[in-house]
Amino acid sequence: MRRVGAVLAVLGALLWAGAWAQGLSPGEKEQAAQIFFDRCAGCHGVLRKGATGPALDPKKMAERGVEYLKAVIFGGLPGGMPDWGRQGILSEKETELMARFLLEEPPAPPIPSYEEIRKTWKVYVPPEKRPTKSEHTRNWQNFFGQVLRDTGQVAIIDGDKKELVTIVPTGFATHILRSSATGRYFMAIGRDGKASLIDLWMNPPRVVAESKPCVDARSIESSKFKGYEDKYAVVGCYWPPTMVILDGLTLEPLKMVSTMSYTKGAGEFVQEARVAAIVASQFNPEWIVNLKESGQTWLVDYSKLGQKGRPLPITMIDTERFLHDGGWALKRYFIVAANAVNKLIVIDTKTREFVAEVEAGVRPHPGRGSNWTHPTYGPVWATGNIGSPEVTVVGVDPEKHPQYAWKAVKRIQLPYTGTLFIKTHPNSPWVIVDFPMSPSPQAAASLCAIDKRKLEVAKCWEVPGAQDLKARMVHPEFNKGGTEIWVSAWGSKDTPTFIVIYDALTLKEKARITGDWVRTPTGKFNVYNTAYDIY
Repeated sequence: MRRVGAVLAVLGALLWAGAWAQGLSPGEKEQAAQIFFDRCAGCHGVLRKGATGPALDPKKMAERGVEYLKAVIFGGLPGGMPDWGRQGILSEKETELMARFLLEEPPAPPIPSYEEIRKTWKVYVPPEKRPTKSEHTRNWQNFFGQVLRDTGQVAIIDGDKKELVTIVPTGFATHILRSSATGRYFMAIGRDGKASLIDLWMNPPRVVAESKPCVDARSIESSKFKGYEDKYAVVGCYWPPTMVILDGLTLEPLKMVSTMSYTKGAGEFVQEARVAAIVASQFNPEWIVNLKESGQTWLVDYSKLGQKGRPLPITMIDTERFLHDGGWALKRYFIVAANAVNKLIVIDTKTREFVAEVEAGVRPHPGRGSNWTHPTYGPVWATGNIGSPEVTVVGVDPEKHPQYAWKAVKRIQLPYTGTLFIKTHPNSPWVIVDFPMSPSPQAAASLCAIDKRKLEVAKCWEVPGAQDLKARMVHPEFNKGGTEIWVSAWGSKDTPTFIVIYDALTLKEKARITGDWVRTPTGKFNVYNTAYDIY
């Protein structure tokens, strides 16, 4: 009888869910699909198959019920699920709409053609009409590019004078900025798939070219090998699953490559094989391109793109699912988080080999990670973890410190979970950690400093004013000289927040940048540190 009752309960839930789903009007479905795409697809996938977040199967969602789903969407869950309702990002009505939407099969997302992508390409200032030297006297290498996520803009801030230089349009939910090889250009890529090229030498800096190679994207990188500086760029799409090669100075689309693949080259077919982190090798004319769902790292040789037929040799390395973000160690080893299996994958870009995997915490999320030299362990690299209160410190020098290489030499305990970014600088004694994914408002408003020599937390503090604005402190970034730490207060679009600046030795607050324009500030990128991979 219990089994019969359980079956009837599930059937009843499915029928009830169907009634809810049928109740969604075309307008509601369109609205919900857009919210899901903007807020949820990054972790759960456009097709809801899961990655950083779990799969959202409609039948299983129906078993949970709308009230449960509403509670999770509103209040979040420990380990990384944001509290969209409590933050004020989703209204009560939108929260219920999303709960009902999860009971439906996901709508088929569009797949633009190459010709459609080419039509988005615009050059506002051709390369030959751009300045041959900086038109202003500002220290442009110490500019910060501040993403204003929900306004579709990037603010260029003078890091010396701590004043706004200009604001440029870049598209909705810009995800990252990457400096070109020379540092002259910022390349922006966002969740609307638009790539923008910002010339920092112009007075004021402005977008000189753009194209929209994807519907959704997270990564962009330029060519950096000697002789190819700024010549090409590559965009990694979340949807459609492709990488798109662009001209580095005009963003003209040159070549598209599908990344639909088999898991590790020999498993199930993965339609939604999204491109995660991309970096440019210093040892070879190639990009290191990471495929999230299929668990592969591709070494993409761009040296023959100028030849007839644009050959693009690709070496595929089977690594681990689900690859996400990562950064350099010793500027030779690329370390990327496979955050669904709590591992770090190490690629030697000189020998072009998969050399190691390291156990991290729960859902490692390094951003670019952090590098420094420890008196005992030698060169180390560290990541934070979304789902566990830990910084994982890894030895990275197999030549001079082989006994520690590719081992977690220290697991530093933190007071909170929910870390997204971790940063340091050679001139600072601290590693700075944030907690924006914590469900605790106090944790999300806090920062911690880790002593690089002692490998222990030296200080944690709540940033004054952050909770009052329902803001999460996110993405510490050092200035060029390593004397300051800049951190954004990420709030709602309706309320201006601030960027706080700390002394990188004393950790005392030095200044705040405020203004009506400071809305949804998230990642910020120092030109010099981004161009030269200092983190």
